[in-house]
Amino acid sequence: MMLPTHALAGMVLALPVALAAPEYAGVALLAGLLGGILPDLDLYVAHRKTLHYPVYYSVGGATAVVAGVLAPTPLTVAVAVFLVAAAVHSVSDVFGGGLELRPWEETSERAVYDHFRGRWVAPRRWVGYDGSPADLALSVALAVPLLATQTGLLQLVVVATLVVAVSYVAVRRALPSLVVRLVSVLPTDVHPHLPERYVASRTGQSIRLEER
Repeated sequence: MMLPTHALAGMVLALPVALAAPEYAGVALLAGLLGGILPDLDLYVAHRKTLHYPVYYSVGGATAVVAGVLAPTPLTVAVAVFLVAAAVHSVSDVFGGGLELRPWEETSERAVYDHFRGRWVAPRRWVGYDGSPADLALSVALAVPLLATQTGLLQLVVVATLVVAVSYVAVRRALPSLVVRLVSVLPTDVHPHLPERYVASRTGQSIRLEER
């Protein structure tokens, strides 16, 4: 799923905290947003492996939730929401498409790397691929409760996130061709520093996703 969907999902996860304990609303929603974004910061460095930890984030999040309930403070609440949002992001990527330049072609059987078991988890493709119409529909659905309950800056953040989502979906199918053209004009000594799927797609090789 695309980054805006994960960001909105992280904020939705924080909504129960924000509504039940308004004094922690700001820190919880911010932590949910950041936790939903964090795993995708590995986009160009072994994507869905370097910062995606479906098992470890889940264990850490469960432990942090207990701590947050027993000893609620801005810090414990933020850590709990942050880790749960990162866990949901890492797990939910399994329900999208594979890790490939054109995921709608369904050539990859790698969705998220499971560090605990030391293997890649295959994509379920229930939400198509990142930037698919179904992905956008999910973003809109997640935005509804946020827009209904939040005001001011947080509401603007939600609207801006939706604008990014719509823009990304509009150009998603064209992005692979743009990437291939960009790679073709870059010096070849830069290629080793690019995601393997970019270079492989440009040269016509079979796609071998990065394992490092």
